[in-house]
Amino acid sequence: MIQLAVIGAGYWGPNLVRNFSQTPGARVAYVCDLDAAKLAPLAAQYPTLTTTRNYQDALGDPNVDAVVVATPVSTHQRLAVEALRAGKHVLVEKPLAATVQAAREIDAVAREVKRVLMVGHTFIYNPAVTKVHEYIQRGALGEIYYIDSARVNLGLHQFDINVIWDLAPHDVSMILYWLGQRPLRVSARGNSYTQDNIEDVAFVTLEFPGKVMAHIHVSWMSPAKLRRTTIVGSKQMIVYDDLEAAEKVKLYDSGVEQLALNATTRAELQRTYRVGDVLSPRLDVVEPLRVECKHFVECIVEGKTPRTNGDAGIAVVQVLEAATRSLREGGRTIEIGS
Repeated sequence: MIQLAVIGAGYWGPNLVRNFSQTPGARVAYVCDLDAAKLAPLAAQYPTLTTTRNYQDALGDPNVDAVVVATPVSTHQRLAVEALRAGKHVLVEKPLAATVQAAREIDAVAREVKRVLMVGHTFIYNPAVTKVHEYIQRGALGEIYYIDSARVNLGLHQFDINVIWDLAPHDVSMILYWLGQRPLRVSARGNSYTQDNIEDVAFVTLEFPGKVMAHIHVSWMSPAKLRRTTIVGSKQMIVYDDLEAAEKVKLYDSGVEQLALNATTRAELQRTYRVGDVLSPRLDVVEPLRVECKHFVECIVEGKTPRTNGDAGIAVVQVLEAATRSLREGGRTIEIGS
């Protein structure tokens, strides 16, 4: 039985406690938060767990095998490194850290102490996202041309990070997972409308090898909630809409083909447009966070490398850091290093 401690009982912490409590082979032993008012409902709901305002209580308990960090991103590096140094396996909520340097330090410590480090990019464990990955891997879409993603709603405004760091990690992690590579360049434009120096709307562009492009629109200032991604390939296209109740993924047998490639005049240049069937595959009905929690426990017990490991977390932070730099420099394109 893997004994866990959850640090952070804010917005996401209770969801983690609930899912780990229902994961075979796992038991939540501690929940830690500085705010006692956030701990009280969890203590009432889960009478067997220990609540504390001092996370050191959990780190010092030799019976605790793993720690889940669900605190503001500015604290991720310190808490994750402390937990790893205390001999615990660690799951860090997205994003892994506030800077690439900090993310690399966490990953380096995990390798040094030989403990599992996993990043909570929950959408990678979403059956819809894994289905899209399956289609791409088997070549159903052909050559990928571009990806267009929108993640907007009215709120929730954050006070310590901008909208890119809050919402874009979901889209960035999915796009890197689908394409299996990191972008060459990143650029971003956006603005702050309700808080100085904290952008609440942004448009991020990622450029990958082979002319593949990805565009991400994130906003806390939209009248309607939207969670929609379009992937266009040379053979077929996919629309993934996470707000759809049933048909979250739709595969379109549609495309455009150019004929008469040696044409010398516009009249000789022809294109054919194909509009065929639309397929919506059956997807497993399971909460992605439940899959993520189960995977974390399996990685600890079986010594496996998490799907969203330290390298994956670093790659996402690289994009977020580059996008923020571009944002502050008027949209200048930022080259991504290794």
